[in-house]
Amino acid sequence: MIADPTGTRFTLRAADVSAEVTEVGAALRALRVAGVDLVPAYPDDAPTPAASGIVLVPWPNRIRDGRWNDDGEERQLAITEPKFGNASHGLLRYTAYRVESQTDGSLTLRADVYPQTGYPYHLATSVTYALTADGIEVIHTIDNVGADAAPVALGTHPYLQISDVDTADLTLQLEAETWFRLDEQNIPVAEEPLDEAHDLREPRRVGDLALDGAFAGLARDAHDRANTVLAAPDGRRLVVWAGTGFDYVQLFVTDRYPGHDVAVAIEPMTAPADAFNSGRSLRRLAPGERWELHWGVRFDA
Repeated sequence: MIADPTGTRFTLRAADVSAEVTEVGAALRALRVAGVDLVPAYPDDAPTPAASGIVLVPWPNRIRDGRWNDDGEERQLAITEPKFGNASHGLLRYTAYRVESQTDGSLTLRADVYPQTGYPYHLATSVTYALTADGIEVIHTIDNVGADAAPVALGTHPYLQISDVDTADLTLQLEAETWFRLDEQNIPVAEEPLDEAHDLREPRRVGDLALDGAFAGLARDAHDRANTVLAAPDGRRLVVWAGTGFDYVQLFVTDRYPGHDVAVAIEPMTAPADAFNSGRSLRRLAPGERWELHWGVRFDA
């Protein structure tokens, strides 16, 4: 028997909504609403491709050269993105989470970030996936269980689709004010007003976009949520909403997702890439302090 490289898969079901979450990385592997698959599938025998659906903690995105200055002390993290020489996507990407609780429609997984080379802090984290009538809500907690104030940022990396429409033919919309220009290491070097290539305030066809970067100055609705919308030509809409604390959204369009000509990731983040160096939106959790964050997916069929 060949083991599943994503670990145990946990299935949630409630009425017309179902989801699948992996043990490794606590990744959202599948989400179906009213018979429509909203997360692109990948082979059963494959590790999670392109960080699909994983939790990014204690930082999202990248840290340049894996090196950062921690109040005057230089720290060196493992280089986990050799192509660009960066530390990428946090410290729990390949961690097996443990189950804290599970019902038919909800699941809470836990994993600790233990003190280690380049990050001498101890965090207890949890992620709860809870089905709603039209999608899913995701709740993250981070507790500093160590003795020192810990620098923390968080993100998530879901890929989305509307399964009966080619992803290239969906439109993408995000109301933002600025985008981050990247260098050859995919690290931000400037925050700039929207240009033609990055202006998504009006819907743009996914197949016409070349995106791999973050946006800031997000518009928020009456519930203080920032909304990124994937829409089908017939008017159906998939909304990725990001609650308080998620002040950035990374958008990534790729042709390297297995089994799909085009895939799009919509990634709520509390800080942009390289926040451990820039300090941008980086939070220091005091010993005993908890941080709670909410985001989710809604499908308007």
